[in-house]
Amino acid sequence: MADWREVAESAPEFAGWIRALFESHKHKTIATLRKDGSPRVSGIEAYIIGDDLWFGSMPGALKARDLRRDPRFALHGPPVLLGAGDPAGAAGDTKLSGYAVEVTDRDRIAPMLAARGFGPGDFSESHFFTADIREVVLTRIEGTAMVMDLWRPGQGLRRLERA
Repeated sequence: MADWREVAESAPEFAGWIRALFESHKHKTIATLRKDGSPRVSGIEAYIIGDDLWFGSMPGALKARDLRRDPRFALHGPPVLLGAGDPAGAAGDTKLSGYAVEVTDRDRIAPMLAARGFGPGDFSESHFFTADIREVVLTRIEGTAMVMDLWRPGQGLRRLERA
């Protein structure tokens, strides 16, 4: 299982860039798989806290049901709409994918909640997950090329460019 710590230790500069972009906006977009296998896209908040990427949902939410049935997910952030005068992809965007691992142990959840300014009993009925990260991608435009930095566990960081 690859947690955020593994990304940060194996590619610190990349991880710093990803984290800064990822945390530049509160809202992200998550894709999960419905019971019939079709994709579901939902808004979500996700946070890198300590060694883990955390996300959750309200009690009984469809995305939580999806993840409990099939833990595969893809997370995109930040969902920024650029204005006409903004350079295309100036900062870039991030995509993370992997497997959601549900956390039900309140002693493990409490430090994550505390880091966000909440008490240990807050959101007691909500669903919380950490990410077993399988891939992290940073995509941006440099000059006339699209540049993608790609990290996978055990493979380190590699760069792909398309002109």
